[in-house]
Amino acid sequence: MNWYEKLNQYFPIEEMKSKEHMELLLKEQGEVYHKDEGEHHVLMYAEFEQFIFIDYLFVSSNARGQGLGRKLIEKLKNKNKPIILEVEPIDYEDSDSEKRLRFYKREGFQHASSIGYRRRSLATNEVNQMEILYWSPTNEDEETIYNGMKKMYEQIHTYKDKQLYGESYEAVEKVLTYNENNEDDMLRQI
Repeated sequence: MNWYEKLNQYFPIEEMKSKEHMELLLKEQGEVYHKDEGEHHVLMYAEFEQFIFIDYLFVSSNARGQGLGRKLIEKLKNKNKPIILEVEPIDYEDSDSEKRLRFYKREGFQHASSIGYRRRSLATNEVNQMEILYWSPTNEDEETIYNGMKKMYEQIHTYKDKQLYGESYEAVEKVLTYNENNEDDMLRQI
């Protein structure tokens, strides 16, 4: 199974970029967008000067619990930059969602509770809410993480979207919001 098939089987359709989109990012944005793959993993990430964004992290079910995910995260942490990622809110009917959150919590990630993220999927036309997690070696505040998310959304998620999908994703101002008074930390309940 190739790297895209692995990702496509694991991630919901509304979260997936097309293979063409990811290949174009790797080809045309190769100084920023990267693929790290092995027999049991696929890691797609964007590394900017100020932060790293994990686009997709997949570890095969037969390799889970062996420390592979931790090694991949450590490799990124060693770059000594904040790491940002999107996760699904807890779905108590999907045990994987809670396991993922527990993993990131163990790895020292925090919930950016002041950042709202609601994006309409071009594949399903449904609006999906995601939560933002981050790890920072220098204690960045959530406003800095918010600004990183805006940059990533404009340079990675919406890269040539009209050309690739026939329509554009919503503008960053509609998708991402910042409310410093929101203190609902979903990781606290795990």
